[in-house]
Amino acid sequence: MIRSILLALDDTPGACAARDIAFALARRTGAAVTALIVLDRPHTSGAHEPVPLGAGAFAARRNEKLAEAVEAEAERVLADARIAAEGFEFAVVRRDEAPEAALLAEGCAHDLIVIGRDSTLGREACDDGLSPTIEALLRDGARPLLVVPPGVEAAAPGLAAGEALKRPVLIAHDGSLAAMRTLHVFALLGLGRNQVVKLLDFATETSPEALQRYLTQHEMRAEAYAVSGDPHDILLAEAKSLPASLLVLGADQESGITRLIFGSATARLLRASPCAVFIHG
Repeated sequence: MIRSILLALDDTPGACAARDIAFALARRTGAAVTALIVLDRPHTSGAHEPVPLGAGAFAARRNEKLAEAVEAEAERVLADARIAAEGFEFAVVRRDEAPEAALLAEGCAHDLIVIGRDSTLGREACDDGLSPTIEALLRDGARPLLVVPPGVEAAAPGLAAGEALKRPVLIAHDGSLAAMRTLHVFALLGLGRNQVVKLLDFATETSPEALQRYLTQHEMRAEAYAVSGDPHDILLAEAKSLPASLLVLGADQESGITRLIFGSATARLLRASPCAVFIHG
């Protein structure tokens, strides 16, 4: 069962939705939440920036102002999180390094990392709406992610609220190691417990009936179907038509290297998914 959640805090729309879902999920499961504030000192201090001769004093003043602005923004984000928590107690961790390093270091002490699809964590805006930090976490991290798009409501049945069971969890299975690991971790964390679950099996060598039994053993109200065709198009269409509360997905493994390629089917699904995505490498 899930016991601890690491929440990546910033003020992007996806991060705000992720924050609300993390608190609602924690209330439902009893998990503890740790909110991570990333200050990224090397980036905000211009530590690696070349400074022209005679411009050192100007650069120092500018960097001081930038650092103050980052601190003030962090305090605003944290204050908003405390309001959104509505009395739910959570821990706060501040780290000074780059977002990728901060989340990888903290993530090893938690069961799940919850992050907004567009989270910048102090960096520049994501041009395509998908945070590059997510790629690093899937490539180098050992923990599953819950990637939340802007506009997703925390009270969506089947994800955090758990009462109406009207919006199923949609699971993609293609027989890959990543898909099997993801399914295993999702089941062990208990995130699908008592939920309506629909599994689409794109692999010819596995049995949908066996997968359905496995999910049922983990107290999910599951159905599994063998399907063929383009997984990207089928999963997106199914997620929209159900509509799904959550998409469970294994990250791509290309050329034998465990790496998410941001032109891959995984990345396209992450960018386009209408619901939150539980994903593992």
